[in-house]
Amino acid sequence: MAHVEEGQRKKQGPVRHTGGCHCGAIRFEVWSAPDLHIFNCNCSICTKKQNRHFIVPKSHFTLLQGSENTTTYTFNTHTAKHTFCKTCGVQSFYTPRSNPDGFVPGVAPHCLDPGTVKSLTLEDFCGETWEESVRKHPAIRSMSKSTPETG
Repeated sequence: MAHVEEGQRKKQGPVRHTGGCHCGAIRFEVWSAPDLHIFNCNCSICTKKQNRHFIVPKSHFTLLQGSENTTTYTFNTHTAKHTFCKTCGVQSFYTPRSNPDGFVPGVAPHCLDPGTVKSLTLEDFCGETWEESVRKHPAIRSMSKSTPETG
């Protein structure tokens, strides 16, 4: 996977990505860099779902259709909101425990339509020791915050 320096990513500016679930009931748009920083978590649910996601500010995500077709699963602390399609079961986005302040800061890159992603950088995140991992991570909690660079 290609590694893109932070300065390069900001210079390219955000692009409009669109995506949705498998059956098409849920559609969304998200503004993010074309070079995505993807988290690969090994907590119990992410392992079972093979959940990989990137984090965006709430203001960069718009649910275009399907709000009536979503349902949410929570467990343990009930902070993370695992949102998925009632029809096909695909989780296109969710609110991760690390960034509960956004409506949908975690977006599944595999649910994006083709053509707007330039590269992916995958970062393993140890969800088995979640509290320690999030405390040690230099930027994960700030990724859902809007800045002048991200809008």
